Amino acid sequence: MQYKLQKIKSDASFREFFRLFKGKKTSIIVTASKEKFKNLTAYSTINKFLRRNGIHTPKLISQHFNEGIIEIEDFGHKTLLEDVKKSKNKFIYYKKCIDVILKIQKIKPLKRIKIRSNKFLRLNLYNQSNLHKESDLFFKWYLPGIAGKGKLNKFKKKIRNELNKLYKKIHFRSKFIVHRDFHVSNIMSVKKNFGIIDTQDAILGNPMYDVASLIDDVRIKVPSKIKKRTFQYYFKKCTLENKQIHLLKNDFDILSVQRNLKILGIFFRLYKRDKKPHYLKYLPYTWKLIELRTKNKIFKNLSILLSKAVNKKLRNKKNFK
Repeated sequence: MQYKLQKIKSDASFREFFRLFKGKKTSIIVTASKEKFKNLTAYSTINKFLRRNGIHTPKLISQHFNEGIIEIEDFGHKTLLEDVKKSKNKFIYYKKCIDVILKIQKIKPLKRIKIRSNKFLRLNLYNQSNLHKESDLFFKWYLPGIAGKGKLNKFKKKIRNELNKLYKKIHFRSKFIVHRDFHVSNIMSVKKNFGIIDTQDAILGNPMYDVASLIDDVRIKVPSKIKKRTFQYYFKKCTLENKQIHLLKNDFDILSVQRNLKILGIFFRLYKRDKKPHYLKYLPYTWKLIELRTKNKIFKNLSILLSKAVNKKLRNKKNFK
């Protein structure tokens, strides 16, 4: 049997991916230079847990955790992003994605998932501290990088205090399995099924987080009517206790803004620290999404502060020297 290894385009993590050809069969080799536990052990464990509960994730074929290598099932080349871009009826795909989210949310949440007989993976909770830890990336990387340390010193405390007030307004409890990066680029088209990848950051969180991640995806510009229909479809189908659309919408908006402030920080870090400038192209649309959600009256003070800290010209900037 002939073996051949082909490098696959890497993502924003410390992993590298290779397609292994074994005759007519293929598999994926994942290597991790850093954060091996999260990128290999946690990833494999969460995949197995989700698969046991009916979610189509890659099977672990072989593992060499100490050496930083695992071999997993190959879901092919095609992400859902390609299908959505080509389709005239994008809502069909978003509807099916919501169905997957709802299925994940019906899984009994476990604080600990067994890795092996005496070792467990503990899922973190999306509490106030973790929400701030993520949105603080905006202050650590993006704001000083694009607007300067003067703006950082002037606005960090004020913006962070406003975010703190908003995080306290989140209504629904963090008791659901949250993928944490659920968008069409992390969903593979596998025959008639959806293959879910990049599960390693799963957490126990608010039911609207993955919905916001899907609908307000910075990588693809989706018409507002599709965004609204997708949100309404979730509201109609979800079985949350005491569900009220304004409470769901407030949680959605807060988590979308939180996530996109985090993304501004992460993508600027990818450019500055990791020498991956292609992520800068997403920054202007990330701001568009923040502006869309901060139209909600609960964001009045935050919207004013963000406008003073980062003006329109800076928000549209995507080329840096």
